[in-house]
Amino acid sequence: MTAVPPPAGPQEPPLLSAHSALVLMIALCFGTAIGVLAYFSTRSLAGAVLAGLPAFGLSVVALHKLIGR
Repeated sequence: MTAVPPPAGPQEPPLLSAHSALVLMIALCFGTAIGVLAYFSTRSLAGAVLAGLPAFGLSVVALHKLIGR
C-alpha cells in the first residue's frame, strides 16, 4: 500500500510570524515578572496590573527594535 500525498492547495500564511511570536512571548514574560514583583512589593493587585501592562507594552516596542528580522 502506498501513502497518499496531501492535496496540493494554497497554504494559508501563519497567523503570526516567528519574529512577532518571539517578541510577544518575551514581552509577556517581562510584563508578568514586573507585575509579580510589584504585587509582592505592594500587595495590591491593581498596582501589579498597572505596573505589568506598561512593562509589557514598552517591552514589545523595545524588543521589536532589538530583535532584527
